[in-house]
Amino acid sequence: MPVDEPNRPDPEALLAAANKARRGRLKVFLGMAPGVGKTYEMLRAARRRKAEGVDVLIGVVETHGRRETESLLRGMEVLPRKPIEHRGRVQMEFDIDAALARKPKILLVDEYAHSNAIGSRHPKRWQDVEELLAAGVDVWTTLNVQHLESLVDVVQRITGVRQRETVPDSALSRADAIELVDITPEELRERMAAGKVYVPETARLASENFFKVENLTALRELALRRAAQTVDDQLVAAMREKGVEGPWAAGERILVLVSGDAMAGALVRAGRRLSDMMMDAPWIVAHVERTDRPAAGEGSAARLREAYRLAEQLGGTTVALTGGDIVATVMAYARRGNVTQIVIGKSLESRWREILGRSLAAALLREARGVAVHVVTDAAHEREPKPARPLSLGPWQGYVVGALFVAAATLTAWGLDVAFDRVDLGMIFLAAVLAAGVLHGLRPALAAATVAFFVYNYLFLAPRYSLAIGAPTDFITLVVFWAVAMASGGLAGRVRDQAMGSQRRAAAVATLLAASRTLSAATGKDAVARALAEQVAAAAGGRSLVLLPQGEEIAPAAGSPSLEPLDAAQMAAARWAWEKGEAAGFGTGTLPQARWTFWPLEGVRARTGVAGIEAGAAPPGSDLERLVLALLEQGAVALERSQLASEALETETLRRADRFRSALMNSVSHDLRTPLSTVLGASTTLLDYGDKMQKAVRHDLLLSIREEAERLSRYVANLLDMTRLEGGGLKLRSDWTDVRDVLNAAAERVTRRLGERMLARDYPPTLTLVQADASLLEQVVVNILENAITYSGDGSRIELAVYEDRGNVVISVEDEGRGVPPAELERIFDKFRRMEEPSDRHQGAGLGLAIAKGFVDAMGGRIAAASPIHDGRGTRMLISLPKAIATPRDLL
Repeated sequence: MPVDEPNRPDPEALLAAANKARRGRLKVFLGMAPGVGKTYEMLRAARRRKAEGVDVLIGVVETHGRRETESLLRGMEVLPRKPIEHRGRVQMEFDIDAALARKPKILLVDEYAHSNAIGSRHPKRWQDVEELLAAGVDVWTTLNVQHLESLVDVVQRITGVRQRETVPDSALSRADAIELVDITPEELRERMAAGKVYVPETARLASENFFKVENLTALRELALRRAAQTVDDQLVAAMREKGVEGPWAAGERILVLVSGDAMAGALVRAGRRLSDMMMDAPWIVAHVERTDRPAAGEGSAARLREAYRLAEQLGGTTVALTGGDIVATVMAYARRGNVTQIVIGKSLESRWREILGRSLAAALLREARGVAVHVVTDAAHEREPKPARPLSLGPWQGYVVGALFVAAATLTAWGLDVAFDRVDLGMIFLAAVLAAGVLHGLRPALAAATVAFFVYNYLFLAPRYSLAIGAPTDFITLVVFWAVAMASGGLAGRVRDQAMGSQRRAAAVATLLAASRTLSAATGKDAVARALAEQVAAAAGGRSLVLLPQGEEIAPAAGSPSLEPLDAAQMAAARWAWEKGEAAGFGTGTLPQARWTFWPLEGVRARTGVAGIEAGAAPPGSDLERLVLALLEQGAVALERSQLASEALETETLRRADRFRSALMNSVSHDLRTPLSTVLGASTTLLDYGDKMQKAVRHDLLLSIREEAERLSRYVANLLDMTRLEGGGLKLRSDWTDVRDVLNAAAERVTRRLGERMLARDYPPTLTLVQADASLLEQVVVNILENAITYSGDGSRIELAVYEDRGNVVISVEDEGRGVPPAELERIFDKFRRMEEPSDRHQGAGLGLAIAKGFVDAMGGRIAAASPIHDGRGTRMLISLPKAIATPRDLL
């Protein structure tokens, strides 16, 4: 920042303050050990706030039989506890649902580090508190300093007791206020002797063990330091939020290197403690994955996952680095990330590596320029015994094959030595060493080289049949054998590991590609859910399940290999994943007793569902879990795409309905008003002046009334028919029908409207019967004839014909009107489609041909139009009705 630039608030600090404003406030009463009075002081403060009129609720408080503490509960509202049954035992636990429903201003939740009973929503009480804070409830709680996750190792060394109930440091760091409840170690021991902490016998044993003066003094120092650190954190946050200039802790940045050994957890805690000492400097936990080495075993991978999870709980961040050289990879990341402190581990077994110059600590010390390197040694009590491996040929296969190669080389060399003189037999043994290295790697190659040298020296080098080395050059032979073994074995091992890695990556890419194709081909949400469940089950090698929203709830929609019902705990975990957008169930911090793990399916715009796999199918943090999560991301997008397609279809349907409604209203406003106006005018004239009019005039008015009434009747009938088609209420009454009878009935219905036009009929003497609804077919022909009459002039000819081919009976209606432009032929059957005319006196609403097409389609037929048909004029309408049985050609 330039010197003259004014100080401005830190944007990240402002964002953090804004996010915190939406949450409840957390106050922690911190003490050095049980019995210092944390719960007592919390209740006293709560009674004072209640006297001020604040809504205070006691969620859970453990009095441990102390009368002074119990007396403070009188007159306070206490939330009933919730019974939880597990294996025939009932435990009373904090009822988080009742607390959320009650939602007081301040809620007291004692013992922040408490482990909930199996069957609770969260395994730890601090997770209950996090949910309450997210709901906007202010929470007061109590905590002993020995329960902080980063201090577990320190407290164990001080007291000899390892704490099983812990709280992540990140949870305490988010506290808005910490009140230190402090008394001297001597005063605490006096309280114990007076029976105010434990019963006398328990107090005596505790005073001789955990509650020694030196232990309490060390714990008191830890509590004071942690409280001071929290106050400093709050001060720095306030300074950044206000833009106040001061000393910053951001100058230090810590990188903790871990591997899959037993020291991983201790290194993470050491990194957290170093961060505390450096004013809460940011710290990162990293693991370097070697590209030239095979993937870590299941045990190492599990320890790495646990270390990553512990780092996140303690407030650190995690990163996975990839490279062939650990030191170069680490230093490159350190330079990019401005790392100033590196923490590494040094096990007791690394002495041999140090002698060989392959110690990571020594290499980092040589390369680290301006970076401090902290080396954490392996504590004896943390070392884990290596499990005994069962004896099997698997790991020894390379050594056995190498021995066979040496034996074959020995037989070959023996035969050549007998048959020829001056043969370089060493090359034969060198070939055996090379073959062992190429096929099985470094260690079998070194073993084969050693055995080959001793066999070669014993059988073929002077003095023969002795292991004594006769000449210095013979020792060079051993060195050459070893060099070839190391070169070929190392390169072969590296190539093999890279090939295995490439195979794993190619398999993952192939799986994702196949899933993408399958999901893209699926239509509809149910089909996508089934495809996603099948792909996830195939990838994870276990059962999978997809749940989709139904109203306000979610319900199982698809499963593989079958859709199985979920019990109450599993459905609770699925709902949590749906509502909170977080993983829940087995292997997570929410409802871990469920035997399934559920993930929310997050689309681009919104959450689309929940997917679950059975416990253990995809271990947390493994490559398999990453593959499953990638599949779930594809599935979420596919579900969202399906939902968008459904919404687009609904939108298009609504748009078409709206367009139909608008056209209908426009048509109604014109086509109903015109005939009604004519009828009204003619009838009014007859009523007012009928006796004064000539007979011919009265007759003409009466004809106008009849014509307009018929026109109105046809229009209403068309509207009713279109409503039946659009609403799906059309019911066919199919029967064997002679089409000629239908055509004659239709011709009779339009006779009065023909005027000066001539209607010609052309029927064959015999015609095959077809399955059709005679009344609907008659209406189709009437509509087409009326359309031909409307657009044909007086004196023109309209031809009504019918003929048949092998598979169809075809009706043809031809007129001599002006025809239909070729560009309009495709839209002639659309609703409300009318040809433009100078006058619409005899035009309809443009529904006749649309209704005809709908009726013909419903009967399984086809309708088409052709225009012009002769001399640039005329239109031909063809209706094709299928026969039940095709007619042989010789009978046509």
